[in-house]
Amino acid sequence: MTGRVLPITLIGDPVLHRPLRPVEHFDEELAQLAEDMFASMYAAEGVGLAANQVGVDLRIFVYDCPDESDERRKGVVVNPTLELPAVGERRLDDDEEGCLSVPGPHSSVARPDHVVCHGFDVMGAPITVEGSGLLARCLQHETDHLEGRLYIDRLSNKARKAVMRDYERRRDEAASASSL
Repeated sequence: MTGRVLPITLIGDPVLHRPLRPVEHFDEELAQLAEDMFASMYAAEGVGLAANQVGVDLRIFVYDCPDESDERRKGVVVNPTLELPAVGERRLDDDEEGCLSVPGPHSSVARPDHVVCHGFDVMGAPITVEGSGLLARCLQHETDHLEGRLYIDRLSNKARKAVMRDYERRRDEAASASSL
């Protein structure tokens, strides 16, 4: 099975700003969606991609990124739930974050540096992914997407406005360059 590259949904599209429907059917169609999502993520040079980022209203994401020890981890999580460390045991990693649906700008976002993600694979088998480092950030970022949240929703108003100005400037420059 090979994946098709689908267009990435950009900020402002309603599917990015609402919680997605749980997956109820684990079948070939879901497996093909996962393959299409991997192809789309690789084409866009991302490390994670949620279904709404390709316009699909289902709780599934794919990832391919390193963990804290630089071990590359790749997978699919369907209907995820996150288990964060208890508040007193939580260490925050305040690092740059970006998003394929808000192409260009990045901003610092503090997130727990360790997370456990429970869910299912594309065949419906239960899975658990334990993440640290970039993988922890990715699991949280993609799960946020499935809840209708973008990383910019976690920023202060001032930082969010700066990211949006940068995004709009880049978008306008790209549109201007393509019209030449």
